[in-house]
Amino acid sequence: MEFNKKVKIERNAEYDHLEKKYPHNVLLYEETPTDTIKLEEFEQVALQRLQVLRIYEQAQARGLRLLTDEWKSFVQSELSNEGLKGYLRLITNAGIGNNINNTTNSSKYEFELESRRKDYLSHFILRLVYCRSTELIRWFVTRELELFKHKFSSMTASEIKHFIKLHQLNYMPLSQEEKQSLKEDLIESTVGYSAALVETLDFYKVPFTQVLDLVRTRRCLVHRGYCYITIHDVISIAASKQQELIENGLDCVKLLINEVDTDERLYRFIKSLHTSYTGKDYTISKNASVPIECLDDLSNKSFPLCMKVCHEHIRTHHHLKHAGRMQYGLFLKGIGVTMEDSVRFWRDEFIKMMDAEKFAKNYQYNIEHNYGKRGSMTNYTPHSCLKIIKEVATPGSANGCPYRLYDQNTLRQKLSSIGLSVAHIQDVMQYVAKGHYQLACGKFFQISHNSPDEVAINHPNQYFELSQTLMGQRGESKTKRLPSKTAKKNDLDTVFDNELWDVDMPIDNEENLNKTS
Repeated sequence: MEFNKKVKIERNAEYDHLEKKYPHNVLLYEETPTDTIKLEEFEQVALQRLQVLRIYEQAQARGLRLLTDEWKSFVQSELSNEGLKGYLRLITNAGIGNNINNTTNSSKYEFELESRRKDYLSHFILRLVYCRSTELIRWFVTRELELFKHKFSSMTASEIKHFIKLHQLNYMPLSQEEKQSLKEDLIESTVGYSAALVETLDFYKVPFTQVLDLVRTRRCLVHRGYCYITIHDVISIAASKQQELIENGLDCVKLLINEVDTDERLYRFIKSLHTSYTGKDYTISKNASVPIECLDDLSNKSFPLCMKVCHEHIRTHHHLKHAGRMQYGLFLKGIGVTMEDSVRFWRDEFIKMMDAEKFAKNYQYNIEHNYGKRGSMTNYTPHSCLKIIKEVATPGSANGCPYRLYDQNTLRQKLSSIGLSVAHIQDVMQYVAKGHYQLACGKFFQISHNSPDEVAINHPNQYFELSQTLMGQRGESKTKRLPSKTAKKNDLDTVFDNELWDVDMPIDNEENLNKTS
């Protein structure tokens, strides 16, 4: 007869240390960490946390109520899509694996410990960024509390007790005598709980000032200056404690920030982090090269509004100011336009207003510079939505975000000229009115592509990529392949290797080719 023996898990000394330092998935940020961390990891964990907090911001902008099933589903889906597995584990397994002896998979637990470490360190790194203004503080505290509440809401009653004990929180549990004396009042105040369930619940007695949100919504018993709350409502007082710790911590960091800013390496990163793009890297296109003969048609089908405006401007005026050339030129690079074709595209337009020698002398260098072939040889990144939204457009320029820069009448006319109905225009404008320009762009995408799903747009090149993917998924019988760079005028149905480009609308071959000839 054979017996299965439990395999003893080897304990790594490093992870023993992490287990003692970060003993729980849900931690109060009480003590400033003293870890030594490389600059590369410093930047990486900060960007990841910013990415997480922005997902919570998106959930709020979509009007989803905090901690509802729909809200949790959206956040967890976005975390998964963005590859933020560490945070996803902390949220969905909050309180689990607090002792390595309770897990049968040491590698998973080591991953969890590393996730706790990065979670803790990244919070304190972001304090250096968000202590600098009232607006930044408000945004940071709001997002951090949403993350904290999400993690806390995943804990069981026993895990919450462990959290209270771990952090030595002086929440007074009700004795059986007190519970019996207040039994009727407790039953009436705990809406949604049966009398039998109330008998089994643990209650805590706390000063009413610590749970004002519960008092305001009448979700607890108030008696002689104290509130009597269930263990599942401990989230409210724990969140208040966390908020107090974060706000006090930000005040302390503010006093030391000038000293931190003397480090040039940190200063540049910290000052620009709030507006940093945290999504996919579009520096190098993964697509096959896109021939410039296709740009007019692609502009109609797959360009976001900001790039449509740039394309129409260059076609109409045969010139773009520097900011517009940077915004549109890097976008074209990101979708797969080669440097040679890019030079040809800009030259063909500009020489309608100037001679070729002037173009070569004043403009060609900058195009080649964007591709990393001149000057510092830096391969420049296409502009993200955040960067474009912050752009200040000058008169006669086409750069910036139309949803932010256009007045309502101009924007409505623009959307109408593209073909949106009055009802659809209103759907877009409701987001614009609230300042949710990226959501407005996502709604424009959904409408113009007749998609059943809402899309979160963070980057113009993401918009283009999603558009091409969606159109490529619509039956091959409708799909037309566009030409390679060497295609002849009468051969526009030539197969364009490796990439599907267009659907639904016919291509006016001669018109498009004449524009670029």
